[in-house]
Amino acid sequence: MLPKPRQDLVPNSVEFERLPLVKATGFREYDARWLYPEEINLLGMQTVGLGLANLMRERGVPVRVVVGHDYRSYSAAIKEAVITGLLAGGAEVHDIGLALSPMAYFAQFELDVEGVAMVTASHNDNGWTGIKMGMQRPLTFAPDDMTALKDLVMTKGVSPSTEAGRYIYVPDLPERYMAALMARPKFLRPLKVVVSCGNGTAGAFAPHVLSELGCTVIPLNCDLDYTFPAHNPNPEDLGMLNATRDAVLAHGADLGLAFDGDGDRCGVVDNEGEAIYADKVGVMLARDIAARNPGATFVADVKSTGLFLTDPVLKQHGAKTLFWKTGHSYIKRYSHETGALVGFEKSGHFFFNPPLGRGYDDGLVAAIAVLDMLDRNPGETLADLKRALPQTWQSPTMSPHCADEVKYEVVERVVDHFKKVAANGGRLAGQKIRDVITVNGIRIVLEDGTWGLVRASSNKPELVVVVESPTSEANMRAIFAELDAELAKQPEVGAYNQKI
Repeated sequence: MLPKPRQDLVPNSVEFERLPLVKATGFREYDARWLYPEEINLLGMQTVGLGLANLMRERGVPVRVVVGHDYRSYSAAIKEAVITGLLAGGAEVHDIGLALSPMAYFAQFELDVEGVAMVTASHNDNGWTGIKMGMQRPLTFAPDDMTALKDLVMTKGVSPSTEAGRYIYVPDLPERYMAALMARPKFLRPLKVVVSCGNGTAGAFAPHVLSELGCTVIPLNCDLDYTFPAHNPNPEDLGMLNATRDAVLAHGADLGLAFDGDGDRCGVVDNEGEAIYADKVGVMLARDIAARNPGATFVADVKSTGLFLTDPVLKQHGAKTLFWKTGHSYIKRYSHETGALVGFEKSGHFFFNPPLGRGYDDGLVAAIAVLDMLDRNPGETLADLKRALPQTWQSPTMSPHCADEVKYEVVERVVDHFKKVAANGGRLAGQKIRDVITVNGIRIVLEDGTWGLVRASSNKPELVVVVESPTSEANMRAIFAELDAELAKQPEVGAYNQKI
């Protein structure tokens, strides 16, 4: 058995070079993310890789794993450490090299491999690393899987296998992935598209795929640069959306498509330079899909717009939407379990299930769906399709700082407070409370449909706050003021990343 990881090692010390460092808080709800090297070292990553192999064997899953890495200065080294641990655990490792997360999920199907360990910190600032893991395609880890891995690595200990591991390098997986996306008719409508990648890994693939499908591509920050000199590759970040807007307006483009750091999310900016939040894009796509699939079931996360329930066009087509916990692993799994045609998450993770896709989140698949929607509406712009939705006033995703060690406790206190307000017939923002949804934090719905959400972030030391009103901007701001006032009473809650 290998030494159990320490949590107190200091970089550049002798112990740091000899012993594994793994901070326990890096094992999050369904992903694993750490600051490197402050919270994990290469020996720590090796231990996590060995732990994954041990866990798969415990669960009776063939220990075969696709491994890839995003473009950061340290990602290749971290991937090699994970591979070393997997091989020590007797795993058959299929190394696909530099990749997007959906490319790794695609490889599970393409290579007929059960497991995945994608080394990426997605849109997190440079300095973060992590692993997206799974043992059952197309699903990624659920909380019980992550808890079991954490327990093995941090408490029980991990052991090398007596079985020999096997390493297989797959040099052409990116080409096979792109060929699969391009194995379809080209778009009939000539579309000029800003492809915005924030210098993340998607820049190596997205412009080529969309150009080959017939789009005139205007690349924006598509050169790979792990320092992210322009802005973080995060399609919820105003810096990325504003840069994409400026490029759309400057070039007279039909739309802008903004991809996150590991390519599993896509943000959308319309032809007038307006960013369309991903949940509204989801409603637009649901309308388009429901028209061809009457009675379709969709899944949306609790951060998403209430239009999924109230939109008259979706009602006309008999569509049904189920709300579920925020998080790509949760929505992916719930969409799979419920047989939903598509799962939508406000952060931009979209899950197209058969026959539309294979069930995993892929920013390029989502982008192609948006372009197909425009292709089927040749007389309308993206702004026209957006304006056809009932109007709501909606905030961006706001994220006040809150340490990982206390964020769930803080949310529990906030939930308890507002549940008591509702139970005692109290009012918020001058209205009666119509509904309280606690499937993931708390979503408080007022009598006119205005709602506000507070939950803990699944992968960062933050809370998540979102508000929306179908009646007025004033009501949206009023419910935010109620949530913000309660959060201000919690001493552990810090500054917001952005605020309405």
